[in-house]
Amino acid sequence: EKPAGATALLADGTEPVDQIFAKAQCVACHTIPGIPGAVGTIGPKLEEGTNAPVRIKDKEYKGSAKSTSEYIMESVVSPSAYVVKPFPDNTMPKVFGQKLSAGALKKIVDYLSQVKAGAPPPKIS
Repeated sequence: EKPAGATALLADGTEPVDQIFAKAQCVACHTIPGIPGAVGTIGPKLEEGTNAPVRIKDKEYKGSAKSTSEYIMESVVSPSAYVVKPFPDNTMPKVFGQKLSAGALKKIVDYLSQVKAGAPPPKIS
């Protein structure tokens, strides 16, 4: 029984992470190393193992994350906490927290936290 107004999940977490990125349409806007077809340029390249620790320390950062994993989760659930320049705010939809299961979000976070600039991408699982 779904609560009134609930939307169907885009991904339930049983899928491999590349399918989660595709189902949630992350690939349309982001380049995600190691993910086939993820060559979008509307949003930033997702090398969060490298980016997240730097962004958390940025004086413009308004979020509450203390770790790379928390930063990635926050970026999905409340994307306006930190907007990567030169991308405009409110481009990233704010609905993914409701549209992805906890398991799907965990797979996204686990994958992206391992993506580092200049390093081979993690294995898809």
